[in-house]
Amino acid sequence: MRIPITLAFVASSVSWSSRVYAATVATDVAVGVDATVSTDSASAGSASSIFGSYFLSESIVGHDFYNHFNWENISDPTHGRVVYVDEKTSVQHNLTYAKYNSFVLRTDNKAILDPDGPGRESVRIITKKSYTTHVAVFDVRHMPQGCGTWPAIWSTTAPPDPSWPNGGEVDIVEGVNDQGPNAATLHTTTGCTMPETRPQLGTPGQNDCDWLVNYNTGCTVKMSGPNTYGPSFNANGGGWFVTERTGDHISVWFWQRNDPKVPFDVKYGSPITTPRTWGKPQAFFPNTNCDFKKFFAPHHIIINLTLCGDWAGQADVYASSGCPSTCLDYVNNNPAAFSNAYFDFASVRIYQPTPFLHNRGHHSTF
Repeated sequence: MRIPITLAFVASSVSWSSRVYAATVATDVAVGVDATVSTDSASAGSASSIFGSYFLSESIVGHDFYNHFNWENISDPTHGRVVYVDEKTSVQHNLTYAKYNSFVLRTDNKAILDPDGPGRESVRIITKKSYTTHVAVFDVRHMPQGCGTWPAIWSTTAPPDPSWPNGGEVDIVEGVNDQGPNAATLHTTTGCTMPETRPQLGTPGQNDCDWLVNYNTGCTVKMSGPNTYGPSFNANGGGWFVTERTGDHISVWFWQRNDPKVPFDVKYGSPITTPRTWGKPQAFFPNTNCDFKKFFAPHHIIINLTLCGDWAGQADVYASSGCPSTCLDYVNNNPAAFSNAYFDFASVRIYQPTPFLHNRGHHSTF
């Protein structure tokens, strides 16, 4: 079904000046863009080409995180030295807390652990809604740092899902043991690959996204420029990580806090955002040799902090980071070392191709 959109309808659906919207429409009509919205799922690849813009559907700030996310009280699938606690426990133990413009998620930094007992308390949260075509803007002031840390902002199908990686995985922020730069990665089943050369700022690593290749390395792009991860990211006041997913591509951008080129709509959380005006992303994953309809289902966004585990805890990975002792011994016996092992979010903002999709169920129909 195709629904014509008039200026009056859309302007009334978005709490912003209709003059700004009119300028957006005028620009796109001038270049011949069809001013209609399709709710047919086959339109996934053309979602951002409607006006080249997305509309704010969720603005998650401070205490809003408690309404938009569920706490996953589960065993760590990556076998980290953590216990993921429920929401009540996270609040009681000060592992999550919020104020009007900040949400903090952290690991415990007080207990000395029994080597034969449970791991260090930590937190893993997942969005209540799932998303297909969308833009997500993560305004992050601080990310977890320290030896043994493995923080991540990523998306996948609703867990627990024993069929993973059916439905795919998109890693937006991920690294271990303070070792930058940040890496954006796709993980899929067999049959999804990326071209070696593509329009992006980052440096590609492996181009086969198949989780069975090279111990689930995935198709990775390491971000260029300074301050994309770890202590240098934090010392610089953080920055913005942004992902766009369509039926044609998945893109990830990063701007550090003091970057004069950060787009206005990203920096200030505008009700309308237009990724096509932002320039090359750090990571660009096209569907050229990867059928997104086959490999990527609707995704939930996950934010978590684990310690050691299948990546950060690998003996060679941990040792090459210059970290002391072994990962498990360090995590067990040095609680104060995790004083800086926390996320501080200024906001998470979700944009969708039309201003009314967030009233149509749990995920967009594009």
